[in-house]
Amino acid sequence: MRRYLMPFVWPVITGLLLALGLLYAFPELRGESPLFSSGQETVSQTSSDSTRSSEQALRAAPELSNAPPMSREQGPVSYARAVERAAPAVVNIYSSRVVENEQHPLMSDPFFRQFFGGDMPSRQRMLSSLGSGVIVSPEGYVLTNHHVINDADQIQVALRDGRETLAEVIGTDPESDLAVLRIDLDALPVIAMTDSTQTAVGDVALAIGNPFGVGQTVTMGIISATGRNHLGLNAYEDFIQTDAAINPGNSGGALVNPEGGLVGINTAIFSRSGGSQGIGFAIPTNLARDILEQLVTQGRVIRGWLGVEAQEMTQELASSFGLNTLDGVVIAGVVPGGPADQAGLRPGDILLKVNDRPIIDARAAMADIAAIEPGNRLALEVVRNGQRREVKVEVGERPPPVMNPER
Repeated sequence: MRRYLMPFVWPVITGLLLALGLLYAFPELRGESPLFSSGQETVSQTSSDSTRSSEQALRAAPELSNAPPMSREQGPVSYARAVERAAPAVVNIYSSRVVENEQHPLMSDPFFRQFFGGDMPSRQRMLSSLGSGVIVSPEGYVLTNHHVINDADQIQVALRDGRETLAEVIGTDPESDLAVLRIDLDALPVIAMTDSTQTAVGDVALAIGNPFGVGQTVTMGIISATGRNHLGLNAYEDFIQTDAAINPGNSGGALVNPEGGLVGINTAIFSRSGGSQGIGFAIPTNLARDILEQLVTQGRVIRGWLGVEAQEMTQELASSFGLNTLDGVVIAGVVPGGPADQAGLRPGDILLKVNDRPIIDARAAMADIAAIEPGNRLALEVVRNGQRREVKVEVGERPPPVMNPER
């Protein structure tokens, strides 16, 4: 029987397989729309993925909200942390002095003067100035500019936290335009002093001070140059230049880096209008630290001194001396009785070397000699009447500058 049915079984199986294949390939034969069916599945899948994503987001939200804030140092998004570190140590300084025996303007008229004879009426006038300062030690030492407190009868210091007190002058150094004050308060904020030799052109800089008396203000810029001199501002110049806005009242304030460390004491601006034009100058921290230590420990700044006035060599001067180079500096004057005078130096001598170091710049040479401890002996190479000679000189102590009294 099986033998007679076998010829019909294979055609039936083949037909069933062919029908299943057609139904699978053409679902419309089953009365279904392939577009709607596919869309339904797609919408359902998308909705499911969206639900899963929302659940994951809700689970992740608490972790994100509890995550610590991004560090300021990770990017230039804000310098608030630097200001938080530095600003409390920057103070406002108000100095005042009384000008006495100032003649009344009417006394210049002989008609009025005849009524008083020799007893001329006088009056007093209070002069005040405004500046800034930086607290640099827990003992209350404050760095500021000499010109901020010069000739002041009273100096008042106001802290950012609202406290105010009178300050004592520990010492001043007009030749670097620095001064050290001391205030007697507890729990003083202190700024961190950096190594200013690590400051580079292009570094971000923040200037903190009290411009125009409006209150503590922060401005931002970059370090535009280092080692600026020949500005005619001070006898000893080694300025940091910045384009952070510095205005009247900023003098004595802080120039800080993005970490809030002190890199300089704001001192002067170059301006044709009296306001900031993007060229400000600060005394580097290393120089300020050295002045601070000497004023606190010795009450004065001790500098080496030869007692000569040096002039830059020019082409005209070189020609007049019969020289073919611009090496060295010309000794234009010698202080009578000074170290150079005692060693036999004369005006017109050309100073070429100090201890075998060539002299190229008069101000740089003066700064190098100032750093030498008085009492040391130097070997100077000079040219006189076309002949080279060596002169031994003992370094003296630079005398304090003679200040023109304003009262």
